[in-house]
Amino acid sequence: MEPQLRQAVTHGVATVVIDHPAKRNAMTADMWRQVPPLLAGLAADPAVRTVVLTGEGATFCAGADISSLRRSPGEAQELAVRAEEALAAFPKPTLAAVRGYCVGGGSQLAAACDLRFADEGALFGITPAKLGIVYPSSSTRRLVSLVGPATAKYLLFSGELIDAERALRTGLVDEVLPAGELDKRVAEFTRILAARSQLTQAAAKEFAAGHTDRDAYWTGQARAGGDTAEGVAAFLERREPRFTWTPGDTATG
Repeated sequence: MEPQLRQAVTHGVATVVIDHPAKRNAMTADMWRQVPPLLAGLAADPAVRTVVLTGEGATFCAGADISSLRRSPGEAQELAVRAEEALAAFPKPTLAAVRGYCVGGGSQLAAACDLRFADEGALFGITPAKLGIVYPSSSTRRLVSLVGPATAKYLLFSGELIDAERALRTGLVDEVLPAGELDKRVAEFTRILAARSQLTQAAAKEFAAGHTDRDAYWTGQARAGGDTAEGVAAFLERREPRFTWTPGDTATG
């Protein structure tokens, strides 16, 4: 089977699978190119409330397919950055479900997700120093924002792998699950995400990314969208809320 990105949507959760098991799910140039349009389609789909990114089988992603680096390292890096930025800009919550190797370009993709849950046997590494590659500035800043300058330098300078427990301590991952528990926990948590207000999530995602000029916009969205009134009513009536705001809504403040 050709290397590909597979997707499926179930109960509001879109699962995107990196599928290239012959090379530990390494990303080919064509796979990198698939990421932005795939995400654009999911962003526009009102049935999608959250996205899970994972790898086929026992590996998340071993990075970029080295053959693409030999042909054109500059183009390969540009494609990876475009994919990473499209993932970081996705307007709904994203979660990387990591098992096995999460290395190089795989770590770029995982870091671009909002959250990262890992199997206890997962291994993380950022390996440009092993290949003489300059890691992109945007990717470096994103890594520093997650783990701090010291750990970012450790990973970038050495290219060494760290285990899931160290990744948890440094902030690279949010939860580490015992063997066999990752899928169950991801399914449980994404059900929670899908039930929450997309208005709250979208605004929080922008603010966490550093946007400082959108308060009036989000105040207008909250006023016009109805989620606040529904949330308060559901709380008082002791029922589950039925939030209706979607990222496609256009009301402004």
